[in-house]
Amino acid sequence: MIAVVHHPAYVAVGQSANPSQLSKNAAIRDLLRAEGGAIDWHEPDMMPLQWIEAVHDPAYVAEVIEARVPREKERRIGFAVTPAVAARAQVVPGGTWLAGKLALKRGFAANSAGGSHHALVDTGAGYCVLNDLAIAAVRLVEEGSAVRILIVDCDVHQGDGTAALTAGRPGIATYSIHAEKNFPARKARSTLDVALPDGTGDAAYLERLAETLLPMLDHYRPDLILYQAGIDPLASDRLGRLALTDGGLVARETIIAQAAAKRGIALASTVGGGYGADGMVLATAHVRAILTLGHAYRDFPARLREGSGAGMSR
Repeated sequence: MIAVVHHPAYVAVGQSANPSQLSKNAAIRDLLRAEGGAIDWHEPDMMPLQWIEAVHDPAYVAEVIEARVPREKERRIGFAVTPAVAARAQVVPGGTWLAGKLALKRGFAANSAGGSHHALVDTGAGYCVLNDLAIAAVRLVEEGSAVRILIVDCDVHQGDGTAALTAGRPGIATYSIHAEKNFPARKARSTLDVALPDGTGDAAYLERLAETLLPMLDHYRPDLILYQAGIDPLASDRLGRLALTDGGLVARETIIAQAAAKRGIALASTVGGGYGADGMVLATAHVRAILTLGHAYRDFPARLREGSGAGMSR
């Protein structure tokens, strides 16, 4: 079975400026439920305040939790931070942390939300309120669950917030492959950034992914990958500038999952970006990614038990 982390608060009201986000989270849940016994469900707790404040400015954290985020910050986020959105923002990092813990035991686990990679130290941005990837990575390393974590970000937009929030932190490295001319206008510096020209299609994308990520896995040898599996590199995405097909995204997930599994590296995924009018279309792509990743790990049980990485031995 594929371990999936989900919480009812993931389907939060109040995101009227980005309605596709609301509808796709509900649809992701429903599509995964339709898989029946293939999915092993887990419900996270809210991330403890101390771990959120280990990454974000406590004053901003208080603004979020109390649903009193200033209007100028809400404009950067893209929607109002209502009490429901605040609750969601607190529980999603707990979900990414739990997915990481499950992956370290089982090889692969997925958070059915998350990937909020634009949130910065004292503000949200780009539909991201709190940075679950950075929060989860810091907690997993500092509590001793993992020695080395690599955050792999395949969203079409650079993971600027994650790169900035984890820069200089021992045991955490970042990789981002993204459209060079897309949001954010001012990029942060990841451990490794792979910037692609507009219109990059399947063949060129997959070639650049393999020739940059695989050597990084061999050099850094992480225990765990936290994977931002954004679907917005698709040609049909309204906020993307690349030209991937559905098949290209499946190939991306297969490359990443097989590379990690063969090396004995645990992998926890988040959903990341994906924008369009039809929430079901977006959710289908997200669920396809989760199932592809999970099935790739199922195919390598021996490699996971005996792999060179430390992730599966904890």
